[in-house]
Formats: sequence, structure tokens, C-alpha cells
Amino acid sequence: MPDTREHRGPHPDDRDLFAPAALPRLRLAVADFSLLLTKGCADKSSLKLVGDHFSLTQRQRVAVMRGSCSDQQIQSRLTHQVPIEALAGEPVAIDGYNLLITIEAALSGAPVFKGRDGCFRDLASIHGTYRKVEETVPAAELIGNFLTRIGVGQRVEGVPPSDRGQDARDTTTAEVLWLLDSPVSNSGRLKTLLGDLARQHSWPWEIRLTIAPTRNSVHSWQLTVPSPQPAVNRQLTTVNSPRWSSPPTASSSTPVRNGPTWPLRSSPADCLKPH
Repeated sequence: MPDTREHRGPHPDDRDLFAPAALPRLRLAVADFSLLLTKGCADKSSLKLVGDHFSLTQRQRVAVMRGSCSDQQIQSRLTHQVPIEALAGEPVAIDGYNLLITIEAALSGAPVFKGRDGCFRDLASIHGTYRKVEETVPAAELIGNFLTRIGVGQRVEGVPPSDRGQDARDTTTAEVLWLLDSPVSNSGRLKTLLGDLARQHSWPWEIRLTIAPTRNSVHSWQLTVPSPQPAVNRQLTTVNSPRWSSPPTASSSTPVRNGPTWPLRSSPADCLKPH
């Protein structure tokens, strides 16, 4: 059956699965799963053990998995994380799908969680195919406007990004490199969409299709939206990008779908606590 979704919104069961009454059990599950990871236990068997013990649904297990990590992983991630302010005037590489989909999910009212390491993660999955939704353009524009505001990818008057060349560097502005997984269907269409937005706003973006976004950005500053994959455990300089700014308000020009206030928190024994 073709994917006809118009929004990156919540699952119909999310309101019940992540209701306030469910949070204490989920917090305990995160604490137990993280403890097992800290002790070196295998992640898959540990998640099954914890999920079965707390009678968690598959979607709740995904939330627990994405919100958990070992004490060693926390220390490693914090060691290689830099503050937003350090990006001003620096070239930045973005793991495109991870960042864009998390912002889309937040704009559409889907659950976004703050894990033990302080990073925000959604529950969305594209299953090898990316589909543009109503939140795609607003999400990309939020990212572009924020990068401009902090001094990354500043507008270059009279110099469209398409005329700068793939390897061009401008001494007065920072470059922004979007990396998209080429095996994901519709990556070419998303590349075109982002390129059009860059030209409209005179943002010096380069959008590149690649097999492994994180591996190809090792030598760049990287804005990372952590994912279920162990990408954030690699020795990369990272930024907790989804926490850039507060959620859009009712007066914002960016449309936000009405939805529940989803639980966010980061401390080891207090995960998934309402923000």
C-alpha cells in the first residue's frame, strides 16, 4: 500500500502509550536498560529482557532504546560535543535525514524525547523511502534561519549557492554541507528541494548524496541528530542540534499541528519525565 501520509505526526496510540500514567514505568525501563548497557550486556537481548519485564509495546521499546545509553557513551558523547556558540564562522556538515525528520516530527505534534545524553530523538522511521510532508519545507526553513542567526551559512548577497561550486569556499561566510543517504528513495528529490530553498534564501548550502553521512563528515563540524544507529558513538565533533531553540509559538509563521505535550528529560534516573 502506498504511503499517503501528509504529516510526520504521532501514531494513533501515542497519546495512551506515552500518557503521564505510563511515564514512571518507562523511566524505570530506561534506567534498567541503561544499567545493563553500562555493564556491557548486549543491547538486543537487554532490551527484550527489560521490555518483557515491564510489558512494553514495540513502540514503547523503541522510545526506551532511543532514550537510553551507557554511562560510557554519555561521557564519550559529552567529550566530543561542542556548544552551539562554537559554530559561528565554522563549516558545518549536517546528517540531513536525522535532523530534518526530527524537526518535521516536532512540528507535526509527534513525540520527541530527550534521552539520557540530553539529545532529542523522535520515533519516526522512513523504512528506506523518504516522503515529503507538509512540515518538510517549514522544517528546512527553520534550520536555515537558525544557522543564519548563529553565524553559520550566512546569506551571501549576489552569490547564489549554485554558482559557488562544490568545493568553493568563501572567506566571509561559513559553508553548510547537507549529507543525505543515497540508498534512501527520493533522496534526489529532497536534494532538489533543499537546493531550491538555498537559492531562494541565498544560503550557501551544498547538498550531497552519500552512502554513509556520518563517516563522510568526520573531518567537518557536524550537527548531529542522534539516531538508533551507533553513529554518535564515533569520534566526531557533534552538536545537539534539535535543542537549538524553543518550539514555535502560536505567533510564529511556521505552522504547528495541535498535539499533546510530549515528555522530555535527560537525567539517568529521570528519563522521559514531562518537561
